[in-house]
Amino acid sequence: MTASAVRCPSSLHIPNDLRAVTICRRTLRLILTMHGLIGLADTAELLATELVSNAVRHTKGPTTLRVRRSPEGTVWIGAWDTDPAPPDPPRPLDQGADLEEGRGLGLVMACAEYWGWRPSARFGKRGKYVWCELGAA
Repeated sequence: MTASAVRCPSSLHIPNDLRAVTICRRTLRLILTMHGLIGLADTAELLATELVSNAVRHTKGPTTLRVRRSPEGTVWIGAWDTDPAPPDPPRPLDQGADLEEGRGLGLVMACAEYWGWRPSARFGKRGKYVWCELGAA
């Protein structure tokens, strides 16, 4: 299978359970490996971990991890959650480097080419979709 075959999106629907973060990370690595994108796997895993962790920690409902790739090779990773409120602004990594929490979106901002969020509804439930973009491998 070639890398261009990843154009179809992959989605993983998960419960609100921190153990699901590990499953998302491993599933993402498998998807990228199967499609010849192993060069993006480490960074993609980090970004997906931060997005899904935020969704699970800060909401009470289910979460969906979504991965897709453009024909040009850009990989989008996003997490949908049931809270329609915008995420807290990212904290620069040099602020509070000794803190164990609150740096997730700062990592996303530092490692991704672009990131953002938008209100989004799924299955009749209001929420938001937080996404990031990695350049072609």
